[in-house]
Amino acid sequence: MKFPATVFSRQGFAILFLSAILAACTVVVDEGPGPRPRPPRPEPQYCSRQYEPVCARRGGDRQTFANACLADRAGYRILRDGPCRDGSGGGGGGGGEEQTFCTREYAPVCARRHGELRTFPNACEARAADYRVIDGGPC
Repeated sequence: MKFPATVFSRQGFAILFLSAILAACTVVVDEGPGPRPRPPRPEPQYCSRQYEPVCARRGGDRQTFANACLADRAGYRILRDGPCRDGSGGGGGGGGEEQTFCTREYAPVCARRHGELRTFPNACEARAADYRVIDGGPC
């Protein structure tokens, strides 16, 4: 009966005891299937109309925004301060022209595009929408 005598000897007991301690100290770290998604940022509820233009990009689309808050709210990543200058998608019309920013002045005008008449709050907003102002005041 050498086996039971070996297991219950001081050396055997020490080895068995240390093995049990090592097994108990084993730590398994499971980091999941891949990188964890970032929690969504809360959207700003209100962006000021302060004009501090930024050039921003989403996918292959570059666009100039009046300020960083508006760009962030639209889901764009800001590239630099100032308007986009390289002609690769300058804004509203897609034709390379820069986006027009108008005041909130209320001076209604009647404007026309392709036979369609529409009232705008002011002449700047009518021109920015590619309409031609035909009369002061509502249509």
